[in-house]
Amino acid sequence: MFSASDKMYSLMAESHKALQIVSRFGLPLGVGDKTIDEVCRENGIHTPTLLSVINNHVDGEVDIPTLKVYLKNAHTYFLDYALPRIRAELIEAISKQHTHSQIPLLIIRLYDEYTAEIRNHIEHENASEYSAHAADDQHIAKKLNELKDLVIRYYPAEADSENKQLFNGRLYAALQDIVELDQELNLHCDIEDNILLPAMMKARSLEVTGDGLQVTGESQALSDREKEVLVQVVKGLSNKEIADVLCISTHTVISHRKNIARKLNIHSSAGLTIYAIVNHLVEI
Repeated sequence: MFSASDKMYSLMAESHKALQIVSRFGLPLGVGDKTIDEVCRENGIHTPTLLSVINNHVDGEVDIPTLKVYLKNAHTYFLDYALPRIRAELIEAISKQHTHSQIPLLIIRLYDEYTAEIRNHIEHENASEYSAHAADDQHIAKKLNELKDLVIRYYPAEADSENKQLFNGRLYAALQDIVELDQELNLHCDIEDNILLPAMMKARSLEVTGDGLQVTGESQALSDREKEVLVQVVKGLSNKEIADVLCISTHTVISHRKNIARKLNIHSSAGLTIYAIVNHLVEI
């Protein structure tokens, strides 16, 4: 765990992940022996927000505009650098391969479909200004794992033995980048779910009083039936299972879920779970 008094150079040299995070806050190199807090203050970055992202834990009040800058810079990295680079590596590997198999082209097609989903996901977040967290993170992660597994299990071997070593090297490099991208996207989603979303919910629906955190009028927007549906959603039940438990139709469940999402402006399971916990609808 890093603190504001630690040296910035120690943080930046700690790991590849830490270096990437610092760069996405727009902080410069050449930090000398300055502390994390000194470098952040000089560059207009909210120190507790950077520490929350670095430690993947809220270390004080989070500044939402600062966090949005970080996340949008991360989006630019994924869309303009990481994803195109991996595609170029896959294309380069295929171009050097002597095979008549259609599998390599199908792998590229799957990768392009995956990239399109990532782009749509990110554009949705940017357009909504993070007012809601898209619910397809888990699906996207599964699709990337599927791509990785298909390459490992079924990618055809190079037919030309003289070209085999070069081909394997290029393909392994692309595969390694896919693994790293998977890890980076998981970290990105963790930051959204564990730091950004709770901070935005707190700013939107909670007020601090002498007795601690109390819920404002937003929780009253849900009807009793909608709260019942929300509890079942948090438990992980499907629409049909919720209908059976509450003795209502599946169509009614879907209607209630749409109303819940509209009233709360929350569309992800993680976000609804946080809301339900904060509003004492479920226990941790």
